[in-house]
Amino acid sequence: MKVNEIFYSLQGEGRFTGTPAVFIRLSGCNLRCDFCDTYHDEGVEMTEEEIAGEVSGYASRHVVITGGEPTLQLNSRLVNMLHDAGKFVQIETNGTRRLSEDLALTLDWVTVSPKFGKRPVIDRIDELKVVYDMDCLADVEALEGVMTTHDDSYFLQPCDRGAQFNARNVPSCISYILAHPKWRLSLQTHKLLDIR
Repeated sequence: MKVNEIFYSLQGEGRFTGTPAVFIRLSGCNLRCDFCDTYHDEGVEMTEEEIAGEVSGYASRHVVITGGEPTLQLNSRLVNMLHDAGKFVQIETNGTRRLSEDLALTLDWVTVSPKFGKRPVIDRIDELKVVYDMDCLADVEALEGVMTTHDDSYFLQPCDRGAQFNARNVPSCISYILAHPKWRLSLQTHKLLDIR
């Protein structure tokens, strides 16, 4: 697998905000969002054993596999190795690719963050986390009816496009949530705290 980076920090977004976690960021993506914070093509080839070995050196039980788009590379063999090491495995995906049956059965938590209003094709969604852009409300409205396995796991996360945009976008996101209380606010707390 081509790995962009492995690092230890706090989960900054969504349901597990504040949870110590090891992040495995896989290289490559099938989308190119202009607000993304990842250099998709950079990385080092690592075997499942090398990845699991490095992750095992961290104290946290929680592991987040992200990208890029992790479903381009992730397999159940790595997830099973992480389970053997006592880890809880969460994936963060854009939802544009279905999980293989064995991968869907081995993951502990599936976070789907759709982009550009595309409805997810993925069958299992434990948490829906949508990047909110006040200029693209149709992207949020297009996801009406998308179901999660947990009723309280619908998150809107204000898109970060710099101070001037954010000063208008964050209040707009809050107003949208107040009018549509199915959603909960997710802030990128790692950015607010200036941590990874």
